[in-house]
Amino acid sequence: MRIATTIFLTDETITPLRLARELEERGFAGLYLPEHTHIPVERTTPYAVGGDLPREYGRTLDPFVALAQAAAVTERLGLGTGITLIAQHDPIGLAKQIATLDHLSGGRFTLGIGFGWNKEEAADHGVEWTTRRALGWDRLALMRALWAPEPTPYEGEFASVRASDAHPKPANGAPRTLAGGAAGPKLFAHIAEQTDGWLPIGGRGLAESIPVLRTAWESAGRPPEALQIVPYAVRPTPGKLTYYADLGVTEAVLQLPPGDETEVLRTLDEYARYV
Repeated sequence: MRIATTIFLTDETITPLRLARELEERGFAGLYLPEHTHIPVERTTPYAVGGDLPREYGRTLDPFVALAQAAAVTERLGLGTGITLIAQHDPIGLAKQIATLDHLSGGRFTLGIGFGWNKEEAADHGVEWTTRRALGWDRLALMRALWAPEPTPYEGEFASVRASDAHPKPANGAPRTLAGGAAGPKLFAHIAEQTDGWLPIGGRGLAESIPVLRTAWESAGRPPEALQIVPYAVRPTPGKLTYYADLGVTEAVLQLPPGDETEVLRTLDEYARYV
């Protein structure tokens, strides 16, 4: 089981350059970065875990810019988003960003997609909350048309694109794509149809959910060994990671603190025993 990391990188934390070098030096598998374009201060959406929204949510670096820096100073480190708020992007522009980063990094990019929790943020992007998931899946399908080897048109519910020359292509045809979200039949059906696996927050309920996902996956004609399950934002213990491995988890993404260089490097040294 591979061990990767995630962190809210901000203008107040360790830099992407320093963190990426330190991760690769210690043998970690990857770095995943979250996304928030902005956090409206007049919020009505509650923070999911209760209390005030942590400071770092409104200060996150753009994940694609930060990951490009990380790619430039590493050779093996995986690079991913956890997650890209796919409904909040123009899909044609996003497809270009992703393909460029994956091409320049030699196929090291993982696209983690999700649909958000902050209604005010989504509204400022013109996203209708009740249709954000359908919009997101539609945008992923459009991006896949642009990544196709030959010019391929796409006509979706929310957007379309003409058959187009669109280069560079992702290094391996399309980046590894994981979808976040709570377990459920609709999510699992979409995962089986359009992605390479599931990116659940933490690991609660995996013993019950994984068999259901595997059934949906195999019903869609996907080979069982291809399914990737990647618990995200994990607070590690030896027992927890052993449990994940026994469930068939392929990669675990450990949560780093949104701290300065000293705090983050100290945590990396603590986590290095799991690598």
